[in-house]
Amino acid sequence: MRHRLLAFALFCSPLAFIPSYAQQPAQQPPPPASDSAQQVSTDLADAEASVASSDWKTAATKLDAYLASHPTDARALFDAGYVADHQDHLDDAAGFYRRAIAANSNSFEAHLALGLLLARQGKRDEAHTELLAATTLDPGEAGPALKARAWRALARLDSPSPDGEGNPTVASSELLEALKITPETASDTLLAADLAEASGQHDAAEAAYRRVLAADPKSVPANSGLAHVLIESQHYPEAEKLIRTALEQTPDDPALNAQLATVLAAQNDADALPLLQKLHTAHPQNPAITRMLADVLAQAGQFEPSNKLYLALLAKSPNDVQLLDAHGQNLIRQQHFAEALASFDKASKLDAHDADAWSGIAFAASKLHQPSLAVHALTMRSRFLPDGPATYFLWATSYDSLNDRNAATTYYHHFLDSSGGKFPDQEWQARQRLRVLERK
Repeated sequence: MRHRLLAFALFCSPLAFIPSYAQQPAQQPPPPASDSAQQVSTDLADAEASVASSDWKTAATKLDAYLASHPTDARALFDAGYVADHQDHLDDAAGFYRRAIAANSNSFEAHLALGLLLARQGKRDEAHTELLAATTLDPGEAGPALKARAWRALARLDSPSPDGEGNPTVASSELLEALKITPETASDTLLAADLAEASGQHDAAEAAYRRVLAADPKSVPANSGLAHVLIESQHYPEAEKLIRTALEQTPDDPALNAQLATVLAAQNDADALPLLQKLHTAHPQNPAITRMLADVLAQAGQFEPSNKLYLALLAKSPNDVQLLDAHGQNLIRQQHFAEALASFDKASKLDAHDADAWSGIAFAASKLHQPSLAVHALTMRSRFLPDGPATYFLWATSYDSLNDRNAATTYYHHFLDSSGGKFPDQEWQARQRLRVLERK
């Protein structure tokens, strides 16, 4: 259960529901260059005056007229892209920016604006190319702050995303380039924390989140981010407090509610089940929420509804080993041993290192009176996990069924030495069998 909790907590990190490079509010392109940058015609200056007053329709009309007779004017093309961008005509804006770059490949503003636009559209690779080009160019009148903006955008593009893309080491280097140019912001600190966590540097991530919270105790991303770190280290009560603080600001946020369900389930809190049921109703196609609800239902002894959810998940992911194991455990609890054995067997064939599958096979096989299979499964399991009272008892009873007196005697003693009074019925059975076996 714990490994599934951690996987679910990872899914519900602050960056989980949207690409890492789309975390910031939609970024508009840099403004057109000032008149001092180059001599401009009266018509273009007039169009730029409309841009400066945010009269987008008038500016577009004037720029269209100007570009009709000056189709390769890089400055006017960038202006036209800027105007289209502000009107949410994104394809038109991208076209103008590309034409501006074709007319002047050293146009810092056009590369930066196109990169930011492509990032907003989810075109990661194309955006990366344009933003990287911008970092190699002289920003000129635009100033160094806009170059820092390009580095920050690259850092977000290279941040790890739920689909596995990204590189936290590269992203950290890009963020450092931005910080060489402009001071660190709270957003930078949050990104640095996320990158540290993605790199396995949990102490550094925790310290960064706490720095943000020291300045802004109600910061939703900092509370959620720190809670995610604490969930991974199983500090559930503190994580719960942080999540509830964040929920005060955004009570309907699905990621935060999923995090809260995670910590409640980890603490065996009864409130986890209704919260997960509510989340599942709102997001019925979300596999992580469905899986978590199935787990919690099983813990609550509601095996049949839990199993329906596992079957729905397996219909979409039939080779998911963890799902097969969880489904098998549910079937064991319902005493459907043959079906459970089939589920565990499939899991073991998909992943021969899956100790949970071998444990399940051993238990189901013993219930189905297949001691040879149980011994084989226990042998495979022992390659990956140490034995304990439960497996010692399975070893003993399986060898006993196979009439291997010496092995059965040995494992009954191992069981009694390790059980510590926690399994009174099995301990009584072991002592009774030992009396018989040791008399022969």
